[in-house]
Amino acid sequence: MLEGKTILITGGTGSFGKRCCHELLKYGTPAKIIILSRDELKQYDMATNPAFSGKNIRYFIGDVRDKERLARAMTDVDYVIHAAALKQVPAAEYNPHEFIKTNINGAMNVVDAAIATGVKKVIALSTDKAVNPINLYGATKLCSDKVFISANNYSGKGGTRFSVVRYGNVIGSRGSVIPLFLKQKEEGTLTITKPEMTRFVITVGAGVNFALRSLNDMVGGEIFIPKIPSCSLGDLAKAVAPEAKINVIGLRPGEKLHEAMVPEDEARQTTEQKDRFIIHPSQPYWNYTGDKVHQGKQCPTGFSYSSETNPDQLSIEQIKDLVRRYQEQTLD
Repeated sequence: MLEGKTILITGGTGSFGKRCCHELLKYGTPAKIIILSRDELKQYDMATNPAFSGKNIRYFIGDVRDKERLARAMTDVDYVIHAAALKQVPAAEYNPHEFIKTNINGAMNVVDAAIATGVKKVIALSTDKAVNPINLYGATKLCSDKVFISANNYSGKGGTRFSVVRYGNVIGSRGSVIPLFLKQKEEGTLTITKPEMTRFVITVGAGVNFALRSLNDMVGGEIFIPKIPSCSLGDLAKAVAPEAKINVIGLRPGEKLHEAMVPEDEARQTTEQKDRFIIHPSQPYWNYTGDKVHQGKQCPTGFSYSSETNPDQLSIEQIKDLVRRYQEQTLD
């Protein structure tokens, strides 16, 4: 689908954006990849990396808060992957206005610019924290999800299509717990909130591939959710530094003990497939009947897909393997 097309990635210098650019170049020949971000140093570092210095890569300084700049960047673009966001939970609690400007107003700007410039499809990245949110970050991402799903009403039939990808914690992304644990390992003491806390986990490569697959499959209005493993924070600590001391500090403001990606309230709109769930819009924009891509088993009433009840729980050895692979990667 992406052969000969122009793809724009917002937040393109982040962990997801860099890996996405790498995958697009590795497996296809897009006409152009536009990396949009607001940090000129990160763009310089990426542009001077031989892996990202191809003739078909463009670097565009801009902020999703700036609708005019977005419209300029999206001119003649076929597909948009929206990865730009502020995402640190504690920072959101202290700086709510800034998170609203980027995560909600920015989503609205992406929608308006995409429709105005005739973009064919937009896939937006979301998070499990958008499900029944108790923190400001999750609340902004819930609003963002609603903005993108409802955008299909604005564009109308035959216009720009919008869908969302929702998954859990990305292993090794900036600000995530594994880099923190590896640093604390050298000091001999790991600081954790609750050993029994569980989280969904996914590698950045798996997240990118799932997003690209969803971009291909979407017809507009879906939330795509991959089936991915979970693990406890205690097991993660044992896998990273089994000899280290553990300092339990308790839940921080805005943190949940467990996360969900399909809540009970959305089960009636959700179909299950072999390796993913699809939450269909409550007001369907198009008829899915006969569409093999979207067919699946209807989730029963009361169903939820949560990190603590997820049947795919990682063992300590499996976590060690993930940490090893993270340490070996060279893109970040």
